This record gives sequence, C-alpha cells and structure tokens, in this order.
Amino acid sequence: MVDIWLDDMMKRLLIIGARGFGREIVNLARQCPGNGTEFEVAGYLDDQQDALSGYPGYPPIIASVESYAIRADDIFVCALGSTKHKQMYVEMIRSRGGCFQTLVHPTAIVSSNAALGEGCIVGAYALISCDVSISEYVTIQSFSAIGHDAKIGAYCHLNTYAFMGGFAELEAGVTLHTGAKVLPHKRVGAHAIVGAGSVVLRNVRPGATVFGIPAMPIPGSRDELAK
Repeated sequence: MVDIWLDDMMKRLLIIGARGFGREIVNLARQCPGNGTEFEVAGYLDDQQDALSGYPGYPPIIASVESYAIRADDIFVCALGSTKHKQMYVEMIRSRGGCFQTLVHPTAIVSSNAALGEGCIVGAYALISCDVSISEYVTIQSFSAIGHDAKIGAYCHLNTYAFMGGFAELEAGVTLHTGAKVLPHKRVGAHAIVGAGSVVLRNVRPGATVFGIPAMPIPGSRDELAK
C-alpha cells in the first residue's frame, strides 16, 4: 500500500542551482505540463544560501546538494550552465538514488520520433525536428532549432538561438553558446565549446574551443579543428 501511495503522490521538484539560470528554470517549470498536478516546485539546492537575496518571489534555498537528504517524493532538475559542474552534481544526486525530471515548455515543438532522455530542459519556442536523438541531462534553451536526425550527447548545453543542421552531432558535454550554428553532417567532439555566433563548417576535435565564421580554434588553445 505504501508503494502505491508514493506513486500517486505529488512530486517535489528541486532545482539544482539558484543563480540566474536557476531563476529562469523555476519560471519555465511553473509553465510546463505537470506543474501543480504531477509536481510542485519545492525549492533550490545551492551552497550559496544568499543567492536569491534581492530576488523576491522565488522558492527557498533548502540546502546544498552535498548536504541534502533525498526524500521519496523528490525529483530534480539541474539548472547549471557549466556542463562539467552539471555532470558532477547530477552524478552526486543519482548516486544517492535521486531521479530527474524532463521539462519541455508548452510552446516548444518536438516532432515525431524525437527522443529525449531523463533530465532534459527544453525552453520556449525551441524546435526539435523529426528523428532527433537527445541523450540525458541536455539543456536546449529558447528559440534553438535542431534539424532532422541530429544527435546530442549527454550533458550538452545549447544556448538561445543555437542551431544544428540535419544529421549534425554533438558528443557528450558540448556547449553551443548563443547563436552558434553547426552545419548539417558536422560533428563537435566531446566537451568542446563553440563560441557565440560561430558557424561550424568542419568537424571539431574533442575539448576544443572554437570561435568565428568559420569556427576556428581560439589562439593559444591546445586543440584544433579535426581534419
């Protein structure tokens, strides 16, 4: 009987990170299907207890991720822009049995056969075309567009107005900054960073930081474009 009751119980959504992105995500969560019926926003997990000082109207910071004792009715979403830190804190929660919620804004368009993993965030007016594969804990911010058959690896972060063409691929932990574009059939290697407004015309090596049109390695960086 207890297990049945837990399945039917309203979930408590906890947002990891109470900084600027976390404030955006609480508003997104309140607009998503399921808010008020399947889950309620309970608060934040953040080690900076005064992060919301001067910002009224937000739920409380309950504890740090490290110190929080997970409850049976908890679900989580990670509102961190750093893919490295997102992976670290997601794994910390998962190692203690926590589960993550996927949030898709009601104005986003998710086409047929598109697959989203656990803990993804899809912002307002984002477009995910047909047969796209998106792994776990990926953030796709507002007005981004993902072309057909594209693939996005775990923990990637796509900022506003990012674009991926058909069959383009991001390996795990990639960051596309605002307005970055990856042309069709191009691949960006794991943990690479594509600067704001850049256009990827050639494959990018894992770990590289590239910028410009066409996107090229930033002088002094240790990586370069893939052949």
